[in-house]
Amino acid sequence: MNDLRLLHLCDSLFPLGGFAYSDGLEAATTTVVDVDGLGDWIDVCLDETIGRLEGPGLWRAWPAFRDRDWDAIAALDEELTALRPSASARRSSRAMGQRLLTTWLALYPDARLAEAATLSRRGRFGPVLCLAFAGACGCAGIERRRSVEAFAYTRLAATVSAAMRLMPIGQADAHACLARALDRVPAVVDALIVRDGEGARLESFAPAMDLAAMTQQYLHSRLFRS
Repeated sequence: MNDLRLLHLCDSLFPLGGFAYSDGLEAATTTVVDVDGLGDWIDVCLDETIGRLEGPGLWRAWPAFRDRDWDAIAALDEELTALRPSASARRSSRAMGQRLLTTWLALYPDARLAEAATLSRRGRFGPVLCLAFAGACGCAGIERRRSVEAFAYTRLAATVSAAMRLMPIGQADAHACLARALDRVPAVVDALIVRDGEGARLESFAPAMDLAAMTQQYLHSRLFRS
């Protein structure tokens, strides 16, 4: 049952609204023009955004949801939001996080998620997407490490989906790029778990991606909100 719920959560059919966001890739397509450029973009997304920011945030939020440690969730939400330079990226993460939380709660009722949704409506925290994903997985009984790996898949797959609509790249090449990135996910998750055990702070350093996200709003015409 837990495996089926994880498949449901990770399915592109799940109504997150993620189809509306490219995380700056649309603005970057003046330089990211082929499959090699897409591979470089995905590597940065995996190593920096997932490996050092959202992945560790999810890893820490998983037990906090289990234990109803709302102070820890609020602190993580604030830090994860503050570390995103782009206002549009902050808004999109909050929008998808809130939608995931409320939709998952409606589909799979859970007292912890209901309490989190109440606190979210009161402005205690967003939550940002990776925190809502942690809550959905933790309350569904999905193991902590698998939750991080599943989140990595959803974020990478969403990037590849956006790329196929923005770039002259075919399905075979796009999915080959995704497959190469997925092969690296276990090692990235291993590394973030080790860093967390050493007390490392959440961090973010992806300037090209941040600049692309910040310039997205100035495009003359666009397919994505960010």
